[in-house]
Amino acid sequence: MRTETDPVEHEDRWILSPRLRGLRVTRISIDFMLTLTLDSDWEVILEAPARLARVADGTIPRLLLTPETQDVAAALPLFGKAILSAVAFKSGALRLVFDGGIELTCSSDPTSEAWQITGPRGWRFVSLPAGGLAVWSGSGASEIAPGESETPRVTSSATDPCRQLT
Repeated sequence: MRTETDPVEHEDRWILSPRLRGLRVTRISIDFMLTLTLDSDWEVILEAPARLARVADGTIPRLLLTPETQDVAAALPLFGKAILSAVAFKSGALRLVFDGGIELTCSSDPTSEAWQITGPRGWRFVSLPAGGLAVWSGSGASEIAPGESETPRVTSSATDPCRQLT
């Protein structure tokens, strides 16, 4: 059963904004990953390098965030910011836009899962090594039929719009 706020699948991407729009970053955790905890039990976990920029006015140059080495201080201004747009590309790339015009992008990684987003009702989006996207949804969402195991649907797209941005 799909709700109006469920993520929406398109040919080359998943629009996560219906579910994530307006959610605020309530906690930032750092270890070998950068975790942004959002309202309503959603989390954005970055394990690969990502780019942060202020796209509205260009006042912040593109800054590299490197979770593996805890070089993520530039992400601290995200605390308290609300998500305006969230897109998971089937190429494995991620683009989040926060209020204030701050954009976070993360491309797929050749050898590991670059990022993942998890939420309530079994939603989970994972960037696959070397590209592609795995999507899980629970509680009756269309990707898992009743009685089937919770195996993700894997999708991919040849183009990575976020790689062009880095």
